[in-house]
Amino acid sequence: MERTTLVSALTTTSSPFPWTVSIVIPAFNEAATIGGVVQEVHTRYPELEIIVVDDHSADATVEIATAAGARVITRPYNIGNGAGVKTGVRAATGEIVIIMDGDGQHNPADIERLLSYIGDYDMVIGARSRSGQENWLRWLGNSALNGLGSYLTGMEMQDLTSGFRAFRRSILLDYIHLLPNQFSWPTTSALAFAKAGYHVRFEPIAMQRRQGGRSKQKLLKNGFKFTIIILRIISLFNPIRVFMPVSGFFFVLCIISYVLGALNDNNWLHLPPTALFCLIATMFFFCFGLLAETIAALRFERIRQ
Repeated sequence: MERTTLVSALTTTSSPFPWTVSIVIPAFNEAATIGGVVQEVHTRYPELEIIVVDDHSADATVEIATAAGARVITRPYNIGNGAGVKTGVRAATGEIVIIMDGDGQHNPADIERLLSYIGDYDMVIGARSRSGQENWLRWLGNSALNGLGSYLTGMEMQDLTSGFRAFRRSILLDYIHLLPNQFSWPTTSALAFAKAGYHVRFEPIAMQRRQGGRSKQKLLKNGFKFTIIILRIISLFNPIRVFMPVSGFFFVLCIISYVLGALNDNNWLHLPPTALFCLIATMFFFCFGLLAETIAALRFERIRQ
């Protein structure tokens, strides 16, 4: 179906969809905004399934979302935003799933644009501009993740941490076990699609002002978690592109140390301790990189089978 035809179908409730669509909204203490979000989505797209996954909120999120017309799934205890996404995707009945936040930042009108590219693309991500992100620290951290993701996948990643996206449910179900239960699920899911050879598009969107207070994400305020996310991404997606350059770096240091030591002692048969250390590091990172790459390749190959 042509893109213009699809957009027209989306705006006409009597027109059939080329596929079924489910909206999944993970929520935690979003009583102030969740009702308005669900109502606006339902008003624009009354034929779509709307699922709110409540992560054991302490407020009236469940009651308000239910009254607004959403199918609500409640958790007996708090796990995390990523776990809510996984629960919603598993419970969804649509062939295409759209994830959006419950705090009112994502404009439901953009759903049409994201869906219009499904077909040519398997995942369409709403890419925020610099002004659409809360502060320069968050923008800096997201830019670092985008750069790393681009390097690992070989394609430009513009906004890996954006939670507003549409994708084929059947594909994500193959990789859903890779998604973390916390806030790094958007990065992991986008890289999984790209690593497996599926088509990913970043579509520019405008963010609306947050209505429900400050973001619950503390990515850059917790350096340990940020480091874990980086290491996890490296180990899951193309680790050889990271470990091989590191191995090469230590090999160069080994050669330099050996030459300098030989010139200083006038003995070309002696291997200085620093050169030996760099040689061991070279071999370690080389072997570890090959092992990690083999494990990553087997993981994706087993899924494709």
